Amino acid sequence: MKCSGAEIIVKMLEEQGVEIVTGIPGGANLPLYNALSQSSIQHVLARHEQGAGFIAQGMARSTGRAAVCFATSGPGATNLITAIADAKMDSVPLVAITGQVSSDLIGSDAFQEVDMYGLTVPISKHNYLVGAVEDLLHILPEAFEIAESGRPGPVVIDVPKDIQVKAIDIDEWPGPREKATAGKPDDIKIQEAADLINGSQRPLLYIGGGIVNSQAHHIVGKLARKSSIPVVSTLMGLGCIPADDPLFLGMLGMHGSRYTNYIVNKADLLIALGVRFDDRATGSINKFCPGASVIHVDIDPAEIDKIKPSNVSITGDARAILERLLPRVYPRKRPDWEHYMAGLKRRFPFPMPGPNDLFHPINIIQRLGNLADADAIITTDVGQHQMWVAQSYPFKVPRTLLTSGSLGTMGFGLPAAIGAALVNPGKRVLCFSGDGSLLMNLQELATLADWQLDITIILFNNGHLGLVRQQQELFYGQNYIASRFRTSPDFAAIARDFGIRGYDLQDDKESIFLLRQYISEPGPCLVNVPVNYAANVYPMVPPGKAIYEMIGGEGHE
Repeated sequence: MKCSGAEIIVKMLEEQGVEIVTGIPGGANLPLYNALSQSSIQHVLARHEQGAGFIAQGMARSTGRAAVCFATSGPGATNLITAIADAKMDSVPLVAITGQVSSDLIGSDAFQEVDMYGLTVPISKHNYLVGAVEDLLHILPEAFEIAESGRPGPVVIDVPKDIQVKAIDIDEWPGPREKATAGKPDDIKIQEAADLINGSQRPLLYIGGGIVNSQAHHIVGKLARKSSIPVVSTLMGLGCIPADDPLFLGMLGMHGSRYTNYIVNKADLLIALGVRFDDRATGSINKFCPGASVIHVDIDPAEIDKIKPSNVSITGDARAILERLLPRVYPRKRPDWEHYMAGLKRRFPFPMPGPNDLFHPINIIQRLGNLADADAIITTDVGQHQMWVAQSYPFKVPRTLLTSGSLGTMGFGLPAAIGAALVNPGKRVLCFSGDGSLLMNLQELATLADWQLDITIILFNNGHLGLVRQQQELFYGQNYIASRFRTSPDFAAIARDFGIRGYDLQDDKESIFLLRQYISEPGPCLVNVPVNYAANVYPMVPPGKAIYEMIGGEGHE
């Protein structure tokens, strides 16, 4: 049969099980859209290519499967760059397919030509500039394998327009590729790790996004309970251990609880699983766990000993490694360690706002956490609200927190919520945002209105870039510049103009009880919540300090 390059792409996407793609058409990818019109694959028309990239991320982060976004050449493709970089930093499987000017025009500064291949080399796991139609038969399945295998990440496929149009005869379609499998874990090192755990007095499990990606959360819980080992999590690992588990100490690092960071500092063994010792988690690395031996498990060999030297390192899939490690670890109670931790929790409780401060974000977040189902999906933007959610939302299930961690991209939350809702029908999605962040991709309210998805946007509105203002207060002598918005839009009215229910919480006790209604009614809505602009996220580790050198809250360890 004769197929054009565009038809081959669509056929190969169908073979990969893709049911939804998102993007925006333009001159250089119209042949691809023309072929897509004959497919069963649904297309979600975003209003900005960055929004399309984050919609795809919402699909990928909530399922673990590679999701697909389209963009045309030039500005369409460059608008995807932030979403691609974000996926690279947070290890998210993504396949971005961009149109390119015709092959004979490449290098001539043609209309809407940009070197997408060159631009994405440092921000993608792999990328392609397609040189022949026949190459698409192996590039597409290979791209998905690369995106999903090992440490996941984004793959970019740049397809010149003439390659999309040219037709070739195909006698036989390629068969399914064998899934790449991780090598067998090193038994000698696994035994060394078990010996360190069995000989330790104050061990600590330090888990991150690698536990989510390897679906190893159940085994982490078994290991913690078997040997009475407390667990701390990075932002990306929240949900792997239920928030109400007695052994779970919450998030560590820059905005971790005082008792959590103090306990981390007293560990004599750090069992680091699927983490990369990010500076937001560790603070000053030279002062991080100075008296602890380190076991480091990660699927990416480049992360081993990159930042924190380890005593035992094991490269490979965390789940496979933990399955071999668990039987070698002795059942054990640790009363002295447990007594010490309990004492710190009593001395340094998490600083809660007063119960009458109904509109403090922490009280709103906790109330919603108690009202929502355990498997409700939470997305956030970036800033104070993101940290309040990480500190206080009762996550119980992996892949229920979707947030831009390492790149810290404002404008992530709304489109990511759309992607999550598209592939998780029947689940409520709560998007926590700030007024600064929501304005970054506000246009995706139109996409949300198109699809009428079950998304509730909780907008914490303080009229400021809150975390910028907080740092200016604390570290820049209260020199407030460019952190206050002169204009405060009526966000509830804007939502209604987009065709979405919009509400304002009034500063009274009655309106707070409407939150249950706002997360149970079908379809989308936006809830504007007034927030005191002077409210700060505490505790906080100042830049360059150790995680035990916190400010905010009371007392010293």
